[in-house]
Amino acid sequence: MRAPTNLNALRAFEAVARHLSYASAAAELNVTPAAVGQLIRGLEDTLEIELFHRSTSGPSRLTLTDAARSALPDLQGGFDLLSNAVERLKASKSRITFTITVPPAFADKWLLWRVERFQQKHPYYDLRIDTSGHLVDFTAERIDAGIRYGAGNWANLTSTFLLRDEFFPVCSPTLLKGRHALKTPADLKHHQLIHDTSMRGSSVFPTWRSWLLHAGVRDAVDTDRGLQLNDSAMGIQTAISGNGVALGRTTLVERDLAEGRLVRPFDTVQGCELAYYLVHRKGGTNSAPIEAFKAWLLEEAGLR
Repeated sequence: MRAPTNLNALRAFEAVARHLSYASAAAELNVTPAAVGQLIRGLEDTLEIELFHRSTSGPSRLTLTDAARSALPDLQGGFDLLSNAVERLKASKSRITFTITVPPAFADKWLLWRVERFQQKHPYYDLRIDTSGHLVDFTAERIDAGIRYGAGNWANLTSTFLLRDEFFPVCSPTLLKGRHALKTPADLKHHQLIHDTSMRGSSVFPTWRSWLLHAGVRDAVDTDRGLQLNDSAMGIQTAISGNGVALGRTTLVERDLAEGRLVRPFDTVQGCELAYYLVHRKGGTNSAPIEAFKAWLLEEAGLR
């Protein structure tokens, strides 16, 4: 029997396998659920196997069969290769310059050491990164997309959730030793507090005062003292140098913790409703650079 050549049916199968829903797959593919169902049934008939177990109850009425589950990674890899090949053919005529705006600390601590992977995957894009700290006017400044930190709502922009942080103290390993070694949160009274004031205008952004209350420490530490910096990356670097304790954010301290430049002296974490989002002008979702960058970001963030 020949392998199926209907790419639409294979694409429908891959989308349904990810969503475990005909309706969600149909919305992604811009067709009707009935059309998706017809493509799936046709593919099953061609292959003479069942791709999904179907039930009328439970949290999901569709589950992958063992055969479908084992084939899915190769199929997804094949679609990635096809997409890359098409992009390369398009790019053979001319290279595409793609401009994004990114908060400076996020660029420094998360994006820049990963971005080579994007350029290896999409060598036909020349990526231009703007690390301005202000909110950029996408139209006036000819920006294609950006990464913003906030509640996810910005006028005239479409946003896609990427990452949400937890907050916790971080410091140099040297502060875990010596006369005033950090053993309990109350020991912070012996060390300089590094305050991140980059989100001073937000009432929900964690501060030393809110974290200490969350940790059950009320009066032992003066949260008004210390070094105030309006650059998150600068605050982290100051903590790395041993000149105080910073309130770290998962996204910004992940690598420094993994490589031993920072440690977490305490386990208590505080959540925050703010998050990082990819944003672009409404109506720009069909732009190939935006879609490529979005897919890569979601993969790096562990959402694909």
